[in-house]
Amino acid sequence: MGTNGSTMLEPLRQGLPPIDPAGVASSASCALPARYEAVRGARQFTRTTLDQWELDDRFDDVALVVSELVTNALRHALPADTPREPQDSPVRLHLMRWKSRLVCAVRDPSHSSPVARETDEDCAAESGRGLFLVDSFSDTWGWHPLAGSLHGKVVWALFQLRTD
Repeated sequence: MGTNGSTMLEPLRQGLPPIDPAGVASSASCALPARYEAVRGARQFTRTTLDQWELDDRFDDVALVVSELVTNALRHALPADTPREPQDSPVRLHLMRWKSRLVCAVRDPSHSSPVARETDEDCAAESGRGLFLVDSFSDTWGWHPLAGSLHGKVVWALFQLRTD
């Protein structure tokens, strides 16, 4: 896992709510293998990054959302024949910080839109509440297909930050 420059993150900004791309204070990115253990790695990467950005007070909410987005990408966005070897990284986590906003975004190879369950009966199920949690713990979320040489989609969640 490691960080990448803003050129890697440029496609993510295309579908985000209006935010000045030039105002990005910090960004970090990590590749995640196609294994469920990657969810733990994504949380650890998020903790380290938020600590560096002095946003550790937001860790609980952001980590829950990151866990849900990564789990959804691993569970629903990878073809059944995707190799599950540790060196493969079909999913990528991006964290971007502006002065008053934090965005976490997960890129995956699927073009299918994420589907949120909407009925009370669905909410009682043991699984399938991931996007409901993303919606509940972030200020807004969305997704968009990638264009150009990148294939798949990005699902993102935005958190408002206090500006003291």
